[in-house]
Amino acid sequence: MKRTHLPASERQKTRAYSPAVITEGGRIVWLAGQTALADENGKDISGNFEAQTHRVFALIDETLRKTGGTLADLVTMTVFIKEARYGDRFVELRRGLFPDGKFPASALITVSNFARPGMEIEIQAIAVIAEEPGAR
Repeated sequence: MKRTHLPASERQKTRAYSPAVITEGGRIVWLAGQTALADENGKDISGNFEAQTHRVFALIDETLRKTGGTLADLVTMTVFIKEARYGDRFVELRRGLFPDGKFPASALITVSNFARPGMEIEIQAIAVIAEEPGAR
């Protein structure tokens, strides 16, 4: 699979997203919106933005691994957060997950509420996974 990230402006680099990701070949994986109210040990993380963000990315990675991919295969994500004040922190956390600077395209949207009390973030994403191992 061929993947190209359009060059990012300084602002886009600062916000840890790519303006566009172009793919050719590969399998497309459409991920459902992911949320988390408990950590990997079952501990309640309601209302804890940072813990939920870490857990949501871990769950997305788990799902992608079941399809033969990883977070590195994400090409776009739509991120919903409950409070705008967490926007910059989200960007910092995302930057740490893509240390090569090849970020997915992204939208960051503030919402007034989620389907369940205590939710602070939801991420929906699309990944494109190479059809052959090592073809990335």
